[in-house]
Amino acid sequence: MEKSHTMATRERTVRGRRFSDRFIAGALRIFSRVHITLYRWTGGIIGGRIFGNRMLLLTTTGRKTGQPRTKPVGYLIDGDALVIVAGAAGAAKHPDWWLNLESHPEALVQMGRRRPRVSATRALPEEQQRLW
Repeated sequence: MEKSHTMATRERTVRGRRFSDRFIAGALRIFSRVHITLYRWTGGIIGGRIFGNRMLLLTTTGRKTGQPRTKPVGYLIDGDALVIVAGAAGAAKHPDWWLNLESHPEALVQMGRRRPRVSATRALPEEQQRLW
């Protein structure tokens, strides 16, 4: 009679993160860099929309480093205001660009070839309801 063996497996972790999470995070970083490069090179012709959503490049000042940090983010227009949602696709923590804006609200956005300077403000709860 053959012995039955069961083997417990676990996903490899490095610094407390599963391999699959690290892989996805790395792939997203690469995609983001390519997106930013193509957006800048074409003035938003490539990368100006993803799945029908308008995209801009948001350049914030790093809260820890003081260095410029650029991320592609989706946006809406509400009158004269640009609206960006710091939802991080349902993640448990805020995206880094949001934390950077809390520390340094002055930022640069690129929409197509335009590159205006902006000052970020958090929407009040009643504004959030209306915008959502």
